[in-house]
Amino acid sequence: MQRTFIQWGTVLMALSVAIGAFGAHLLESRIGQDALEIYETGVHYHMIHGIALILVGLAAGQWGESKKLNVAGWMFMVGVILFSGSLYVLSISGITMLGAITPLGGVAFIIGWLYFMADVFRRDKHS
Repeated sequence: MQRTFIQWGTVLMALSVAIGAFGAHLLESRIGQDALEIYETGVHYHMIHGIALILVGLAAGQWGESKKLNVAGWMFMVGVILFSGSLYVLSISGITMLGAITPLGGVAFIIGWLYFMADVFRRDKHS
């Protein structure tokens, strides 16, 4: 779990930089300011949760693996795919129906943070 989450976190971070650069340099003149802001929101959350995934992997290495950390890491992955992915496609394609998927990614992010928090507080009681 530790290595997997750190590896995927670094992949997500590299992708977030590449996707962000793509948006800033190639999309800006093509999709309009409103769509670009939606795209940038996707990049922002993508990057934050790439770092979060690395943190989950590091926490597992420091404290030991747990079911809660495992759930947190996978929820961060699902969140990036659903939340950021839907915003990327929505901003480029204009298919507004994709906006219905975005909140599911947000819920995945929240679940991930709650599980991460639960693991941190559980370990605090046992120290």
